[in-house]
Amino acid sequence: MTRLRVAVLVSGRGSNLQALLDAAQQPGYPAEIVRVISNVADVPALQRAERAGVPAEVLSHRDFADREAFERALTDRLEKYETELVCQAGFMRILTPYFVERWHNRLVNIHPSLLPAFPGLNTHARALEAGVKLHGCSVHFVRAAVDDGPIIGQAAVPVLAEDTPERLAARVLAAEHRLYPYCLRLLAEKRVQVQGERALVDAPAGEQAMIISPPPQTPVNSE
Repeated sequence: MTRLRVAVLVSGRGSNLQALLDAAQQPGYPAEIVRVISNVADVPALQRAERAGVPAEVLSHRDFADREAFERALTDRLEKYETELVCQAGFMRILTPYFVERWHNRLVNIHPSLLPAFPGLNTHARALEAGVKLHGCSVHFVRAAVDDGPIIGQAAVPVLAEDTPERLAARVLAAEHRLYPYCLRLLAEKRVQVQGERALVDAPAGEQAMIISPPPQTPVNSE
């Protein structure tokens, strides 16, 4: 089986990187992590890669005159490793149009909200302030606008009355760790097609047709 060659960009603790590394080590998984690149030295994500036996390196954005110069050097590294798909996993850089276009439809990200709701930072606090009953995460192709692009997959979690941003964040993070490897599998199996700005996914529908929050205590009357 020919596996999709994936590089992962990180800046911090790397918990989503770990989920991808764990998935890639499973027999029959159609993608392999060929390189981990961090723009920050001495972060836990680099240690995770080392423990998994995946080559990792630091390419500091501070060593370059501007963002595009950094991204051109980053592209050179990715091409050197014959990268076919780039996954952002806590990569704390706003990308320039150059890099986004260079890796068009081959660059994906995971964001802790149900996009297009709550792009940007502080998503969990904003979700609580808005009073939403479902919150979650999204895997999407990257576009020049922040947290924009065709959505490949989403996972929803209930928002509970006693939630704090930290408790809600932990519940969403657990969902991220399941969603990202699943979406990477879909991409590696060529089950995602982009038409316009929509990602059409060839995946079987789940058995549960609806996610309801709060859950009904009695069966819903369909009449």
